[in-house]
Parts: sequence; C-alpha cells; structure tokens
Amino acid sequence: MDKPAPCPVPEGLEPLLPGHDFADSFSVAVQPGRYDAVSAAHKALDQAPGWVEALLGVRNRLMAPLGLRGTDEVGPEPRIGWFPVVSASPERVVLGFDDKHLDFRIVIDHDVAGVVRATTLVRRHNLGGKLYLATIMPFHKAIVPRMLAALNA
Repeated sequence: MDKPAPCPVPEGLEPLLPGHDFADSFSVAVQPGRYDAVSAAHKALDQAPGWVEALLGVRNRLMAPLGLRGTDEVGPEPRIGWFPVVSASPERVVLGFDDKHLDFRIVIDHDVAGVVRATTLVRRHNLGGKLYLATIMPFHKAIVPRMLAALNA
C-alpha cells in the first residue's frame, strides 16, 4: 500500500464550507473493501499518537485565554476523534466546527478502489484566524499524513 501524500483538492466541496479560503488534501491507498469512510475516519482519528495528543493539549491551554474552544469543548454531538460529526455516509464523513477565529471542516472521502482522502477546508474570519492557521500549518502537514498512515498499520 502507498504512503500518505499530498494530492489535489477534490472539486465540489464549496457547499461543505462556503467561502473557505484555505484547502489542502492528502490521500492514501488502502486495501479495497477494508474501510468505508466512517470506519476509515475512526481508524485514523480515534487513536492519535502521544505526540499529537500532547500538541493538542498545548494548543488547548494556549488558546483558552483567547476564548477559543478547545478540542474538549465542542459540545455533546457525536464525534470521531476530537471532532464533531457534521455528516456521515459510507462514502464521506464531514467533521468540524465553527469558532470566532475560523471555521473548519475535515472531509474524509473513500472510494471503491481503496483510496482514502482527507481534505481540510478553512474559512478564516480575522487576523487571529490567519495567524492561527499559519502557526499550526507545519504541525498540520505532519499530523494528517501520520493519521492516514494508521489505515495501513
């Protein structure tokens, strides 16, 4: 199976986060029939490595004084990993929430050929959202492929 790698952002995602101003996408080939989108999302996101959990803990502590929601403060809705489920089907799971600095969606797509794609969409509201995204981007580019790699572990 392939290693996760950056790939083109799929077309037609605008309705999932209208007006988004950032998008990236990573994909990995998995054994066909092994997952659907929901089970792939759970496998990739439910058991984060310790270093990812530690980074999120730091993020939550740093952002709390700024009034930004932590990954543990997003409400009672169903979750996959730390993220609230916006919608779910065997082909696509949409996760995410809106906050005062930015709104985001994580879109997990699965196709019958065995390709799983994780696309991140972000709509930044203000300078804080722009600074936040710029700060986390190096971590994002390391975390997403690592989480997708779990699908072939």
